[in-house]
Amino acid sequence: MTKNELKAFLDEKAALYEHPDFITSDPIQIPHEFSIKEDIEIAAFLSSIIAWGNRKMIINNARRMMDLMGNSPYDFVMNHSEDDLANFDGFVHRTFNADDFKFFITSLQNIYKKYNGLEAALRPEVDNYQHAIHNFKQLFFEIPHLARTQKHISDPVKGSAAKRINMFLRWMVRDTKKGVDFGIWKTHNSSSLHCPLDVHTGNIARKLTILTRKQNDWKAIQELDVILREFDKNDPVKYDFALFGLGVFEKF
Repeated sequence: MTKNELKAFLDEKAALYEHPDFITSDPIQIPHEFSIKEDIEIAAFLSSIIAWGNRKMIINNARRMMDLMGNSPYDFVMNHSEDDLANFDGFVHRTFNADDFKFFITSLQNIYKKYNGLEAALRPEVDNYQHAIHNFKQLFFEIPHLARTQKHISDPVKGSAAKRINMFLRWMVRDTKKGVDFGIWKTHNSSSLHCPLDVHTGNIARKLTILTRKQNDWKAIQELDVILREFDKNDPVKYDFALFGLGVFEKF
């Protein structure tokens, strides 16, 4: 395919998969159960953090997290007691366990009290999120924590593709006109977003020759950024739907 043909192909696939039906099989369904901004973003953040492995398991465990917070995530974050956190004992999603979950709640409270919430804490100073995510990780772990818990937030400055945080950012920043993403972070801009690069999107991007780097790391994100922003400078991450859909649903 020529570059114009490839763009037309990906535009078509992005339009096909960015549809409310997508929600029913994706972890984004969890924040869609809420209507208050802070509930949506906390539910989205926690759901994205455990978004690796079997999708059904991710959704089930994310819903269990909401249940453990009384299905009022923001109120729970701001007003929980130690006894409330004790109810998390026994929770586990792969390597994310109850101790990690307890710390995340405590740290989120600090983020909302000290830094005016997730939207402000993750706001980029330039037109990409590499340093914004790096700085956010520093803030998130500024309070006492177990060393093991740090692995659950990736650092792009150290080379990580930060797939889960980039997915969370897509959910929060892109507009909701098509009924999938939320668009509730008005101080952020979709043009600065990065594609959440995982096995599926990476493999499809390579098959389509819009990515040559073999590793799914931040250098791969930067390479993919160039092409996707050329295809749509205002909304490059809409192509996440195309790449993911081609990989997961079409086995392209």
